Amino acid sequence: MTGPLFVSSGDLIADRRYKWALDHAARGDLVGAADILAQTVELVPGFATAWFALAAIRDSLGDKTGAVAAFEKARDADPEDYHGARLQLARLGAGEVTPAMTATYVRRLFDQHAPNFDAALIERLDYRGPAMLRAAVARVTGGPRRIGTMLDLGCGTGLGGAAFRPYVDWLVGVDLSAEMVAQARAKGLYDRLAAAELSEFLAAEAQVAAHYHLVVAADVFVYVRDIAPVAAAVARVLAAGGLFAFTVETHGGDGVLLRETLRYAHSADAVRAALDVAGLRTAHLTHAATRTEKGAPVDGLVAVAESPASTAPSSVATSTS
Repeated sequence: MTGPLFVSSGDLIADRRYKWALDHAARGDLVGAADILAQTVELVPGFATAWFALAAIRDSLGDKTGAVAAFEKARDADPEDYHGARLQLARLGAGEVTPAMTATYVRRLFDQHAPNFDAALIERLDYRGPAMLRAAVARVTGGPRRIGTMLDLGCGTGLGGAAFRPYVDWLVGVDLSAEMVAQARAKGLYDRLAAAELSEFLAAEAQVAAHYHLVVAADVFVYVRDIAPVAAAVARVLAAGGLFAFTVETHGGDGVLLRETLRYAHSADAVRAALDVAGLRTAHLTHAATRTEKGAPVDGLVAVAESPASTAPSSVATSTS
C-alpha cells in the first residue's frame, strides 16, 4: 500500500502512530495497520492524512462501508481536498458523482510526479498526444505552417512545447504545478513560462489584450470537469482566426464522467457544446487514443476549434514554404 502524501496532524504522537501504521501496511499487515490508524484518528479526529490512509486500507481489505466512512472523514477534515477524498468517494459510488478536482489536489499530484513524468508517459503509457495535436492542427490549416504565437495550456514538462517549437515564433507555457514548470524550463523550449492556475492566467492575459494564434491543451482536460469556462477564457485570448487544439478522454454516453482512474472522460457532444458556448467553431473532432494503459488504448478525442473571425487558414499562420 502506498500512503497519501503526509500532512502532519500537529501532534507528534499521532504522526508517529501514522508512520508506524504504514510500516505495518508495507509488511502486508493491513489489518494491523487499520487498527493503528483507527486508534490514531481517535486521538486526533482532524488528522486528514490518517483518515485517508485508513480508508485506502479498508478499501484494499474489501470493506467498502468502512472505506466510505473514512473517506468522508478525510474529506471533512480537508476542505481543499489535498488527498482527493471526494474523488475516491465518487469512485466508490458515494457522495457527488463527478466532483470537481481542487487546484490544491491537482498541484500536489503533479508536483509529486514531475521528476519522472516524461518517462512514465512516454515509456510506460506510449503517450502521443502532442504529435496527434500537431497533425490535427496541420490538417485544419492545410499543412505545416509557421505559427506566430502559441500558448501551451497545462504545459507540464514541455512535451507539447517540444512538438510545436519548430513551427512557433513565440512560445508561452503555463502550468498549475511549479515543479512541472521547472522541468519545462530546464528544456529551454519556451520564451515565457508561468506557474499559475489556468483560468486565472487566461483572465490576466485577456486584461493585457494578449492574442495567441494557437492555444494547445494536451492531456489537460482529463483533470477538468467542466471545460466550457476554460474554452470561453481561451476564446478571449485568441487572435482573429486563432485555433484551440486539445485532447480529452471520452466515453460513449452523455456528458462527463469520472473514471476509475480518477480522470474525467468527456463525450463528443459535451465537447461540441462547450466550444459552442465559448463561441468557437469545431473545425476538427476525431476519435484517437493518446495513451495506452494496461495494454489497451484509452479512448479519446482530438479537437481543433477555430475563432469565428477566421476567413481562411492564412489568417492563422503563414506557410513555411
